[in-house]
Amino acid sequence: MRLKLLSPDQMSDDQRATYDESIASKRGSPPPPMMAWLASPEMARHATRLGAFLRYDTMLTPALSELAILVTARHWTAHFEWYAHKKMALDGGLDPAIIEDIKNRRTPSFEDPKARVIYDVAKSLHEAKGLSQPLYDEATRLLGERGLVEVIGLCGYYTMVSMTLNAYEFPLPGGEVSELV
Repeated sequence: MRLKLLSPDQMSDDQRATYDESIASKRGSPPPPMMAWLASPEMARHATRLGAFLRYDTMLTPALSELAILVTARHWTAHFEWYAHKKMALDGGLDPAIIEDIKNRRTPSFEDPKARVIYDVAKSLHEAKGLSQPLYDEATRLLGERGLVEVIGLCGYYTMVSMTLNAYEFPLPGGEVSELV
């Protein structure tokens, strides 16, 4: 890891307030990238609040949210992000075959049209840097404007998370080995 993580007693008052807020949230613990973001306490505060909203309070089911997150983690080959969110995706009910296909950069088969369009939106945002009109129209029909905005938000936020984790080379916990190559 390239960054020395601060312990709570080493933090400034602003850093400690953000750290304490993250512990008091639905997460119950600080998200790992926040520990890097604490170098800019105000950024850490806003980013952590956005992350909490995107993880827990969108209109998407956990499986659908995790689908967008895994597509993003795979795009960035974010080892820590993949490790953390694969378990959450499985716990949220995402089909293990879909996860395996994403890991191996294959297009999954979807029974749920919402899952398929979320996958397509996330892939298109990362690879084509936007959405074609037909994909936009299908996404708004299936997800509504709010759902599409939230998928875009998940992809953007988890891009920032992935970049942070990759830039600071966050290790996997307990000697775990990454599945991503």
